Amino acid sequence: MYATLSSFAQTWGLGLFVTMFLVALAYALWPGNRQTFEHAAHLPLIDKEPSDD
Repeated sequence: MYATLSSFAQTWGLGLFVTMFLVALAYALWPGNRQTFEHAAHLPLIDKEPSDD
């Protein structure tokens, strides 16, 4: 019984994590998200606070 459940969990766990990785990769490389990621990459370089206007 334990061996069957262990095998099932390992197989479906691997499938789940591969699927999650592919979804995260697609999200990161999706062309529509480029501007969001570029803005986030430049945030540490911005000197002024948003409330300083």
